[in-house]
Amino acid sequence: MTLKDALLKTQACGLERLDAQMLLLLALDQDPNDRAWLLRHDQDPLTPEAGLRLETMTQRRLTGEPLAYIHGEKAFFGLVLKVDARVLVPRPDTEALVEWSLDLLARFTDQPSFLDMGTGSGAIALAVKNQQPATQVTATDTSDGALTVASGNAARLGLAVTFKHGSWLHAVKGEHFHVIASNPPYIAEGDHHLPALTHEPVTALTAGVDGLDDIRALIAMAPESLEPGGWLLLEHGHDQAQAVRDLLSMRGFEQVSSRTDLAGIQRCSGGQWPKRR
Repeated sequence: MTLKDALLKTQACGLERLDAQMLLLLALDQDPNDRAWLLRHDQDPLTPEAGLRLETMTQRRLTGEPLAYIHGEKAFFGLVLKVDARVLVPRPDTEALVEWSLDLLARFTDQPSFLDMGTGSGAIALAVKNQQPATQVTATDTSDGALTVASGNAARLGLAVTFKHGSWLHAVKGEHFHVIASNPPYIAEGDHHLPALTHEPVTALTAGVDGLDDIRALIAMAPESLEPGGWLLLEHGHDQAQAVRDLLSMRGFEQVSSRTDLAGIQRCSGGQWPKRR
């Protein structure tokens, strides 16, 4: 069987052509994004070992398992992160939250401090540290598994981030930060998107009947951990921006606004805690 035959067979199983190409490249120990390589080698024979790897990965993908878990890594904000089923797959939407955090941190001097709550794979915290090495970065999570993944990524990338185990701000009680950011669970229980996300940790996805339970809690708690004039930034669902801005304003945050993702959707909202109350 040639590589071209293997690609056609994999597509015939029900996979999209792009997925089939990436899986075949992974089975061949090639760069999964180098589709040009497949064109150059489409008449090469598929070895039995590669064929077995391709069959196993195809079955995993057909069950809906994310490609990032099958590959074992995901690119985010210029970094390559190791990921598995203990953490959510980092998504491009979240890069808007990182960019906003970097913009705000640049306004502070003398080693600004940054907190990433619910860090998962460490994507947000590591991206910030990589872009602004002078920033003191802390990241928290309630999951021991997630912290293992995140700390492993930090060690492999040589980025000094402090990781703490605990729920939201309880893990950093008594500490204060110039910018606090989070990509918390924000999908409503019963949302029609959930069946497609069964391979990812559900506790990192859902937050009550309207998806805002964790966001409400974070907005209520955050002022205790913010420096005067510090900022709270939150990622949220595509239709939740107004609700999150209202919650921030009611809590007393100022300069409340939202940022859009690459698709032009209001993907994160935030506000500044007053310098003096």
